[in-house]
Amino acid sequence: MALGKTKAAGWIVSLALALWLALLCTTSAADPPKSSARPMYWGAWIGTQLTGTQPPFDMSAISQFEAGIGKGLSLIEFASPFADCGHGPCSFYQFPAGGMESIRSYGAIPFFSWGSQFTPWDSGEPGANARNISLAGIVNGSYDSYIQGFAREVAAWGHPFFLRFDWEMNGNWFPWSSSVGGNRPRQFVAAWRHVHDIFTASGATNATWAWCPFSEARPKARYLRSFYPGNRYVDWTCLDGYNWGTNSVHPRPWRSFDQIFASAYELVTQKIAPGKPMVLGEIASGSRGGSKALWIRQMMNALPKRYPKVRGLVWFDTFDRGIDWPLESSPAGLRAFARGIKARRLGYTANEYSTIATSPIQPPG
Repeated sequence: MALGKTKAAGWIVSLALALWLALLCTTSAADPPKSSARPMYWGAWIGTQLTGTQPPFDMSAISQFEAGIGKGLSLIEFASPFADCGHGPCSFYQFPAGGMESIRSYGAIPFFSWGSQFTPWDSGEPGANARNISLAGIVNGSYDSYIQGFAREVAAWGHPFFLRFDWEMNGNWFPWSSSVGGNRPRQFVAAWRHVHDIFTASGATNATWAWCPFSEARPKARYLRSFYPGNRYVDWTCLDGYNWGTNSVHPRPWRSFDQIFASAYELVTQKIAPGKPMVLGEIASGSRGGSKALWIRQMMNALPKRYPKVRGLVWFDTFDRGIDWPLESSPAGLRAFARGIKARRLGYTANEYSTIATSPIQPPG
């Protein structure tokens, strides 16, 4: 009797072991190796400091930037206002199809920031907003002819790109900002929807709309939500944020990546638009007041662990009022950024998107 129990127990153990091995083999064959992070787009908004002309109008600046990182960019950002009014009558800008095509030929996805303003514009100059574009003017159709023509040019180009329209609307430094010239959040929403509807009616469905507020350390939920145009009008959410440090232009305490982004990220991804992927449309750290390299390493470590909805980032590689945002201003910071971008475990994609055709653009997979 005792011997029978022993044989039975041995048979059960053998069967369990065989089943476990079979399950292990099946799982290994069916499931790809798990990575510590989801794939992410990455790129830069590069200023004039490398060649004298910004990309995409001088793509050799991209070559220089890429050489410093050791990997191709999957996003290239640049910007345009509606019109330049600095030299006589206002000259309205056409859709920059040539620049877009240069980015596409390189293999990156254009990330185009389009602002409803006339330039130059000084927010501190008396009456500046009265001479500029108003949200109410967009809503009432004053600029429909221009927007319709622009949208037709977008449709004619036909390839997918990110459109970051009227970004950082929750600040006070653009004509479309909520606290400028009597603007209100409801007017921003109405203006966004109006422009979006014109694009749709014009067949410009190759634009992927990125809604991009400025990331405040303690955002007010109801206030930030009041700017959201709605899920039908937004494809990706977005945040901009900077570690200013103790620079002389805009001195602030040194703040970590989490201190800048954690609260706004949670609010946007859990309360405002939980079903949308997110991109960081502008991000950078200065060097005064702390270690830029350490800040970047902490950012790279935090993103896959605590920010899973973030599927792209754009470094602001531009000197702004003398602040050393560019990576190349800090050799240690450049090395830290390059290591993170090239780390296979973090999954940053390279310039492999010259034939991308899906709109709206999906996160890399």
